[in-house]
Amino acid sequence: MKKNIVNNAFLILFAMPAGAVAQEYKLPELNYAYADLEPYIDAMTMEIHYTKHHQAYVNNLNKAIENTDAAKLSLEDLMLNVSKFSPAVRNNGGGHYNHSLFWNILSPKPQLLPSGKLAEMINETFGSVEELKKQLNQAGATRFGSGWAWLVLTKDNKLVVSSTPNQDNPLMDVAEVRGIPILGIDVWEHAYYLKYQNKRPDYLEAFWHVLDWKKVEENFNSAINSELMKKL
Repeated sequence: MKKNIVNNAFLILFAMPAGAVAQEYKLPELNYAYADLEPYIDAMTMEIHYTKHHQAYVNNLNKAIENTDAAKLSLEDLMLNVSKFSPAVRNNGGGHYNHSLFWNILSPKPQLLPSGKLAEMINETFGSVEELKKQLNQAGATRFGSGWAWLVLTKDNKLVVSSTPNQDNPLMDVAEVRGIPILGIDVWEHAYYLKYQNKRPDYLEAFWHVLDWKKVEENFNSAINSELMKKL
């Protein structure tokens, strides 16, 4: 059965002002079925990744923030101030934030190239989309152990490629490269091992066939001069 269109719960959580009482975090609904990203991401991996791994991050995040000051913050504000909270908030809050972004930029019918201002900035910064892909693939392939590769919009409105360990992300106040992530690639083994085994570079190449640049552009446009950017 196809999942419903994404993001009502996701957007509500991300729009929640600091100081508000947080609702219980839930999985964002997918806008595609588990098998829709075949052959690039297999259905079994999608189902396990979404229903087991992401669900565990959500469950553990809710437990970690229960009856604490963290429960009053939006998910974004948790990331911005994550060093003030427990490792459980860092790991599971990061897991929820990162995966929610990841699902949303994938599509069985993606826009395969960026356009508009984002395309201009990519060409100005990296020389070409192909060079950007090369740098992101390198960031993902060389991330030791588990983690993520990112395309980040920094506070001075520059695009930067970075990577983070585990479930860290560039919004966190512990990140080496800080900014708003507009594209993230999950390079934990559970994201690819059933199909690609130890061949992470093959998974990284396959990723580009299901990346929807339209969604990345939406993230980019939302990030520029946003209230969130002012908090970094």
